[in-house]
Amino acid sequence: MDSLLDFQSKVVLITGAAQGFGKLLAQEFAQRGARLVISDVKEDAVMKVGEDINANGAEVVAMGCDVSKSEDCKAMVDKAVEVFGRVDIAVNNAGIAPAMSPLHLTDEATMDRQFGVNVKGVQFGMRFQIEQMLKQDSGAILNVSSMAGLGGAPMVASYSAAKHAVVGLTKTGAVEYAASNIRINAICPFFTLTNMVTDMADDDLQSTFARRAPMKRLAEPKEVVATILLMLSPANTYMTGQCIAVCGGVSAM
Repeated sequence: MDSLLDFQSKVVLITGAAQGFGKLLAQEFAQRGARLVISDVKEDAVMKVGEDINANGAEVVAMGCDVSKSEDCKAMVDKAVEVFGRVDIAVNNAGIAPAMSPLHLTDEATMDRQFGVNVKGVQFGMRFQIEQMLKQDSGAILNVSSMAGLGGAPMVASYSAAKHAVVGLTKTGAVEYAASNIRINAICPFFTLTNMVTDMADDDLQSTFARRAPMKRLAEPKEVVATILLMLSPANTYMTGQCIAVCGGVSAM
């Protein structure tokens, strides 16, 4: 296997792995030799993902995890250390999207939910992942932000605010832990054809979103996952603190 994408024996944590980016990423890492701890608040669904990956010969532990609860995030890292002895890579992917609404109608409950899952969930994950990586003197973390974390996002103000916070956590963590050989980056996709988007937007709205991109289409999940793999490559040792847009050209406008 090309060393650029050889994750043989690397221990990889992925949150939000029951579907979308997380599920596809788990499958891709498994094909490249990684040992996995995957989680999701949808415990039955993530257990099925784990069973399918295990059936193909990869080592995987699947577990329930509500990332808005600090103790659940700690339990995930503890399980990885218990079973595999370390944490080499962590992907803080779990997230939720709100119903579309103008900013002035966004209520407190919506803000609390967005920050509880999309911000605290990333910070809680990083907290315990970094603690373990400091013991190892190495590690790589990838946080899933969004193009909504790099600019304005009309009708989803709470989501945009939360994803901007993910960018802030990523850059701050990268600076704090770079000297400890811990790389921390974020990926910022444009609208992608995952369940989060297809459940929220009908075909007409998806077409409206697509027209905003110079490539005139939405991203396929595999395109975003391919970028994540490259960002986490064992050969990619000098990139940290970067928030990479995967956006069909939107960020160039």
